[in-house]
Amino acid sequence: MEKKLQQHPINLVKVVLFGPESSGKTTLSQQLARYYNTVWVPEFARDYLQQKWNNERKTCEMSDFLPIAIGQMKLENTLAIKADKVLICDTDLLETKVYSEEFYNGFVEATLEKAALENSYDLYLLTYIDTPWEKDDLRDRPEQRLEMFTAFENALIQHKRPYILLKGDKKTRLFTATEAINKIISSKENLHSFSTNF
Repeated sequence: MEKKLQQHPINLVKVVLFGPESSGKTTLSQQLARYYNTVWVPEFARDYLQQKWNNERKTCEMSDFLPIAIGQMKLENTLAIKADKVLICDTDLLETKVYSEEFYNGFVEATLEKAALENSYDLYLLTYIDTPWEKDDLRDRPEQRLEMFTAFENALIQHKRPYILLKGDKKTRLFTATEAINKIISSKENLHSFSTNF
């Protein structure tokens, strides 16, 4: 089980879009993938839970978190091989952990928690809630957007994850994100150049 939740080692700059529902993560993931001519990892939970809703008229339950986490990591590891320098992830297991905690009074399945804290990324892009709420079959708690945003930011702070906050329109967010990502790419390239010279 634990192996299915682990990242495969790969030399890429890994970026995660992180934040509550309807805060622009998918839109920005697609923009960034186009900007860097690379691939982006969709949110596995969206298709998984939409099928559950279509087939059973049920929303997310506690028993869904592990299958969602396993599906997310399988997707990430598969697409990472196709990425060029940068891998854009629409979510990660830390986000899955936050949802589990928020919806089930702090409960997180042990293997999910372990993997969420062990898997690593170079940068988190925390998306603020200044985007319009878009209702669909799966989204809920529109009145608790700020509470959910705070839970996401607290998780990044608590687990010492490198992040920047994104606010504003699509153009502003894209500019801010690419500025931060380009610094990481440059830093890694300089480090590689330095190490090969010695």
